[in-house]
Amino acid sequence: MMMKKFINDPDNLVNELLNGFALANADKVKLAGNNLVVRANPKPEDKVAIVTLGGSGHEPALSGYVGEGMLDISVPGEIFAAPGPPRVLEALRMANRPAGVLLVVLNHAGDIMSANMAMQMAEKEGLNVKQILTSEDISTGPRDKPEERRGLIGCLAVIKAAGAAAEQGKSLEECWEIAHRLERNMATLAVAVAPATHPSTGDAISEIPEGDMIIGMGQHGESGSGQMKIKTARETAEIMLDALIEDLSIKAGEDVLMMINGVGSTTLMEQYVVLNSCKEILGGKNINLARCIAGEFLTVQEMGGFQMFLARLDSELTELWDAPCKCPSMAM
Repeated sequence: MMMKKFINDPDNLVNELLNGFALANADKVKLAGNNLVVRANPKPEDKVAIVTLGGSGHEPALSGYVGEGMLDISVPGEIFAAPGPPRVLEALRMANRPAGVLLVVLNHAGDIMSANMAMQMAEKEGLNVKQILTSEDISTGPRDKPEERRGLIGCLAVIKAAGAAAEQGKSLEECWEIAHRLERNMATLAVAVAPATHPSTGDAISEIPEGDMIIGMGQHGESGSGQMKIKTARETAEIMLDALIEDLSIKAGEDVLMMINGVGSTTLMEQYVVLNSCKEILGGKNINLARCIAGEFLTVQEMGGFQMFLARLDSELTELWDAPCKCPSMAM
């Protein structure tokens, strides 16, 4: 396929991407060590540090959420590839502090392998680190088998809650408990109408027949089981939202958080129409849409479609979601 991206040498793509990102957000982040994205103004060491890792190519995630009230360090890998264990360990060493470090890991094989190996090495070095795994894609496994579920946009909610708790001075155990409680009360389902291409090669990373949509497609173009003709925003929202509500056993009267995450080429117009449809559907079920956002938070280059995220809120999680934060891709 003919390349349609403004890049230079594909072998230097991530390095140039990170340098440009740091230049554009110099008041909030900087590069340190082996291309680690860190806060420009570190938080005090008596507060828990939040660290994550993941492949590049999903901008603004995950490095866009480094900043006050969110992440302390992001470890970016190559395009759509997890960083190696040595760089994750480097980040854990850099973040190590008396208050401890919480490592947020999305449930993808490469991320888990790197994180687990780094955790083993960190334990041998006596570093104070706990790990939380986000696995909320309902299309890949039942609720009682979270290890089968991919991690999607739910990582953002977990980072927001844990980051706010850390800023408040909560302990490592408390930050982990909050992250775990939210992680066990959230669910995501994705739909795709057009594939992405790999920015280094220009090749499509999946195939979607013209006029079809696929519900359940993964972050990197992994196939989903719900292939059907493209439906309206309202019809698509009903299919996806009903599945999320059923998975979480959401009842009338409960408060929920919703995120509509555009994955590359779906316009804000479409995202807002979907969100409005969800509001109407939830209202008809007497479920309170307490908080919601729409936008591009974790993308797959120019993939067409979106991820729909739903989480059950309690008073503490709502307070943490509302807490101030300041990072390149989110400010509250």
